Amino acid sequence: MYLEFNIASCVRSSSRFSSCIKCIDICPTKTIRVIDNSIAFTPKDCIDCGGCVGVCPTEAFSLSNISLIDFFFNLLESSDEVLECKSSLDSCLTILGVEYLISLGLSKPNLKINIEGCRCDKHGELKKRLKENIKEANFILSNISDREIEIISKEKEIERDRERDKTLNRRSLFSLKGIAKSREQFLKEVEANELKEFKIDSKTIQDIREKHIPDRRKLLFTILKNSPKPKEYYFLSLDDISFISQKYIEESCTNCQICYRVCPTGALSSDSKFSIINFSAISCVKCHLCHDVCEPNSIKLQRGFNTEELFKPEIKKLISFNIKRCSECGNYFTYRGVNECPRCQIEEEEAIALHQNRGEFKFKIK
Repeated sequence: MYLEFNIASCVRSSSRFSSCIKCIDICPTKTIRVIDNSIAFTPKDCIDCGGCVGVCPTEAFSLSNISLIDFFFNLLESSDEVLECKSSLDSCLTILGVEYLISLGLSKPNLKINIEGCRCDKHGELKKRLKENIKEANFILSNISDREIEIISKEKEIERDRERDKTLNRRSLFSLKGIAKSREQFLKEVEANELKEFKIDSKTIQDIREKHIPDRRKLLFTILKNSPKPKEYYFLSLDDISFISQKYIEESCTNCQICYRVCPTGALSSDSKFSIINFSAISCVKCHLCHDVCEPNSIKLQRGFNTEELFKPEIKKLISFNIKRCSECGNYFTYRGVNECPRCQIEEEEAIALHQNRGEFKFKIK
């Protein structure tokens, strides 16, 4: 098992202004870093905890040989009611993230999580995050259902020393005997010691343009559609929700179009004439990228989130613009009292300035 990274899904690839460092903050070995605005890590230093997988808003990270969708449905079919790190999954349970926990809580009655089983890093940051994820999931569950994920502190002898030895043996530069045994494994070990960087190429650019909703959001949306509707809906503080948001746009917006062009999931969108900006809360993964790229800082978060949005999602119009055709180039633009688009205005100003400079130059020669 090893860590995989899809650079096209990472929000940092869409804009150098992205402030997202969630994977860096949670990594217990601090191997994940940013080089030239792109993610890099050394595979040897990764402990396969899956923490970065759980916090990445766009699912840019994954662990090979682990399909969380398959895990979800296999768990539903099984009689298991207790989840434990390195037992239920070959990783820390932080890999599930809040959305998977909500989906499990809605679908699996009497679900329990043994937090004492989480000993995935010596500083306990992953265990702390797991507790926070369960707390947030239960907060959402309590406002949309009568379900709750039970936290248990059952002491259990875990073969962590043996598993840790396996991990160290697999990742360390092995002995001559190991090298002779498997040349392919040796090459993998050499590669694991090297810093793995990811570059943006033409295919990556094409993939970035595609809008993708993460699998965990699709799963949650499907579960919600098939769950009983609450008798009441509530407004929850956005400070208590990490994975979704509701927004509004102030009049200072210049309709530069960058926010919905870089939105990785298509939560922000427009029409063919770019006359409006729409927003779908159920598609928002709260990656903050639209806020990071908005130069006039016009995009704002609502203070509260209406739980009705989870069961009755709507595409809402946040702002509209007066769109006209440019009298010079014929392209559509946001009308602000002048019949020429900003680009043609700039070209005209440059032409006038160039003409004036030429006149001054001729006068000086004479």
